Amino acid sequence: MPDTATLSSKFQISIPKAVRAAQGWEAGQSFAFIPKGASVLLVPIPRRESLKGFARGAAPTDPRDRSDRF
Repeated sequence: MPDTATLSSKFQISIPKAVRAAQGWEAGQSFAFIPKGASVLLVPIPRRESLKGFARGAAPTDPRDRSDRF
């Protein structure tokens, strides 16, 4: 059986330690809740520092449009 958690009376959920460790999540990290039908995706929001160099090599003078997509 997968790790489970219970919603508290204050609407809080503790994420099991095995899940936190496997995902590398830390205290203070921000998350987005994305509804998907009857489920919800829990997605970590990346820290600004981790995005440094993300778009390296992108040319702002040559924007892409729909015609160059596959």
